[in-house]
Amino acid sequence: LKVNQAGVIPVIFASSLLYIPQLISQLTGNAAQTGSLQRFVNSYLINQQSWVYILVYFSLIIFFTYFYVGITFDPVERADDMKKYGGFIPGIRPGRPTAEYLQFVLSRITLPGSLYLGIVAILPNFFFSITSGNNQNFPFGGTSILIMVGVGLETVKQIDAQLQQRHYEGLLR
Repeated sequence: LKVNQAGVIPVIFASSLLYIPQLISQLTGNAAQTGSLQRFVNSYLINQQSWVYILVYFSLIIFFTYFYVGITFDPVERADDMKKYGGFIPGIRPGRPTAEYLQFVLSRITLPGSLYLGIVAILPNFFFSITSGNNQNFPFGGTSILIMVGVGLETVKQIDAQLQQRHYEGLLR
């Protein structure tokens, strides 16, 4: 189990969902600019430095982290796989107790993982809102940093697996 079990997917879901009001605003054009809902959307949900945007974005990331982990990780299936292949958790019986333990641990580590994702994703927006700066010249947002680090770690993991495979091939010959 990883602390960041969901990866960068919740951040992508949240940013995509927050893009919908901007898309609707662009499609409706200037005709709907006078409505109070349209003014709210333009002032708070399109402006990435607004506190409303930052809080909604952070909340959506936490929600989508729990949602995605709940869909992709099945503790019962993982416990059955462990039992089938002879794996076990010391002090926990195989089968249903293992699944319950995995669910317990997963529920405890998903919160720090979701907070980590949310903080890293909103950190650039937060700093720009405090400094009243313009982020047009800033090349990396929180999502970009998460993707780059994730790809880098996955690349290192694959290189390590290839090196270990070649090391074992040398032993077998």
